[in-house]
Amino acid sequence: MEEIQSQSDNYRSSSSSASSPASRVPSSNFFYLRKPGSLRHPISFEDSPEWEDTDIDARVEEGGDSINVATTPASPSLSKLNSGSLPSPHLPEGAVIPRKIAGASVAWKDLTITIKGKRKYSDKVIKSSTGYAIPGTMTVIMGPAKSGKSTLLRAIAGRLHPSARMYGEVFVNGAKSQMPYGSYGYVERETTLIGSLTVREFLYYSALLQLPGFFCQKKSVVEDAIHAMSLGDHANKLIGGHCYMKGLPSGERRLVSIARELVMRPRILFIDEPLYHLDSVSALLMMVTLKRLASTGYTLIVTIYQSSTEVFGLFDHICLLSNGNTLFFGETLACLQHFSNAGFPCPIMQSPSDHFLRAINTDFDRIIAMCKNWQDDNGDFSSVNMDTAVAIRTLEATYKSSADAAAVETMILKLTEKEGPVLKSKGKASNATRIAVLTWRSLLVVSREWKYYWLHLILYMLLTLCIGTVFSGLGHSLSSVVTRVAAIFVFVSFCSLLSIARVPALMKEIKIYACEESNQHSSTLVFLLAQLLSSIPFLFLISISSSLVFYFLVGLEDQFSLLMYFVLNFFMTLLVNEGLMLVVATLWQDVFWSVLTLLCIHVAMMLSAGYFRVRNALPGPVWMYPMSYIAFHTYSIQGLLENEYLGTSFAVGQVRTISGFQALQNVYNISPDSNSKWKNLLVLFLMAIGYRIFVFILLFFFMGRKISLRKCFKCNNRDTTDTS
Repeated sequence: MEEIQSQSDNYRSSSSSASSPASRVPSSNFFYLRKPGSLRHPISFEDSPEWEDTDIDARVEEGGDSINVATTPASPSLSKLNSGSLPSPHLPEGAVIPRKIAGASVAWKDLTITIKGKRKYSDKVIKSSTGYAIPGTMTVIMGPAKSGKSTLLRAIAGRLHPSARMYGEVFVNGAKSQMPYGSYGYVERETTLIGSLTVREFLYYSALLQLPGFFCQKKSVVEDAIHAMSLGDHANKLIGGHCYMKGLPSGERRLVSIARELVMRPRILFIDEPLYHLDSVSALLMMVTLKRLASTGYTLIVTIYQSSTEVFGLFDHICLLSNGNTLFFGETLACLQHFSNAGFPCPIMQSPSDHFLRAINTDFDRIIAMCKNWQDDNGDFSSVNMDTAVAIRTLEATYKSSADAAAVETMILKLTEKEGPVLKSKGKASNATRIAVLTWRSLLVVSREWKYYWLHLILYMLLTLCIGTVFSGLGHSLSSVVTRVAAIFVFVSFCSLLSIARVPALMKEIKIYACEESNQHSSTLVFLLAQLLSSIPFLFLISISSSLVFYFLVGLEDQFSLLMYFVLNFFMTLLVNEGLMLVVATLWQDVFWSVLTLLCIHVAMMLSAGYFRVRNALPGPVWMYPMSYIAFHTYSIQGLLENEYLGTSFAVGQVRTISGFQALQNVYNISPDSNSKWKNLLVLFLMAIGYRIFVFILLFFFMGRKISLRKCFKCNNRDTTDTS
């Protein structure tokens, strides 16, 4: 305790010197906070402002849909410093009044979350956290990196990974219950949007995926979400963000991701770091928009790493975390009094959030060590002279014995003593509707993203044009058999290799699926069926255009039935290859490693396809079994050669002829059975189905848990560099 007291006195002296009356600038040069309709009152954060506690009265309306909280300030000074903050903008004549939402109260008590092996010092990510959020307010969970902000947010929302264990209680409208589908929205720190769609189109397709009912009924929901997020000026603009599209700024893109959750009209909205990668102006615009959204009745719970002074004034309640410990919960401006009581007053002209993080961020200890012997122009670097661990213990001990902690306990008792309305699950769109919507959306994306699709088609045409001209004019003599086999091998192998260029597009589809599946907007089966249906027209267009160019330039058998088999065989080859790419992309979740792995797999399959060495002569282990049997090149090339040569004959001398089957025996192993080419086509079809079943297993049983675990670990083990 002596160590804590000495460190506290030391830091108090440095802070007091920084904010002493002699050095304090006039308050008129400081920032302003005010309640809607009130006069502008300047605020300067004194070293030890004397604020009295606030009497909080919570009442549950009989038969109502929400809990109203009346706050009665105990002193006139606190009424001037209310965190209602910025004034509501004046509504012009004819303006649309925001639709009121019946929110829901959320309370968590003694919440402890453990993840085995997550921390070196402890497996406890969150330690005995207690707090609440009520309708019409915005509650912020703030703290430095690795403090457990996102983990606490996921725990309250009931989205923890199965490997994490949660102890404690979470109440929704006073009842211990899981929040059902549609009653809450969750916005991840990083969300994937579809850049080739406009804002209105993206939200409309999201509404079709989430809500049951007729299409026309969902337009009003989309317009309400656009209005709530102030996206009216951007509604008909492309989201962009990839390919050649510049698209919307990062702030508006973040608003779109929030609007997607508002389509469901939830009562509670969880947002993980809404200010991530936003500048100060965009951050203020974001939080003003969220504050206005909360004023319509939503219950908002957000996580923030750091904020400006203006943004800080918009929060109603703050939960301050450090290393999983709750250092404060209560009204935002009361947090300043808490720090002052603990011996760490906020200096004048310093942002409160900067001051909080400066006091509780252990990374500042490294700065202290670096600056220990450093002299600046004014002398010693004396403003950084505090042991962070001591500050954390002091703040935690001060909070546990303070009236703020007791007020939180009292408020939770009032919120939980009587159960309010039970949140009901909203209906979902049927799987058939979702498959149709995803298929149509994917086709629309294909028609617009030329870099991923139309450029790919052009490259296929150029490649087949090159191969066709190189092998043109072969004729139909016996001497052309070897060269014709080489042409078919090069065509199948190189075109399959070129398909790897679609990996970024497939990776993006998987990320969009993961984002939508986490919020129950889609499912694994729906995603795979829609992806298959939407890719069939594009792959068929590639197969028929490439096959026609190659077929006639090389001069294969001039029969329509043989040409149609050639197109169908190549189409099935592309379908199998896309299934293989989906498997690899799902396993790696990374473009670089997926492309590298696919290149290695394709080279191995090409070596074992029977062209460089007849299959019967391949080494038994590995190359013959199993590589030559799992390589789709083998069945594609064999089927095309059987289609070309079975039923044909070549003259040898004047009287002798040999069949096409005999001519190919020394070049490539094919079957003498005329139906063998259809068997090879069936094998390709089964391989295409098999790869997608494998993808389903990966996504449903393994990748969902892997993605969730990765997000859960990233939430508390990342280097956050928020520029707000």
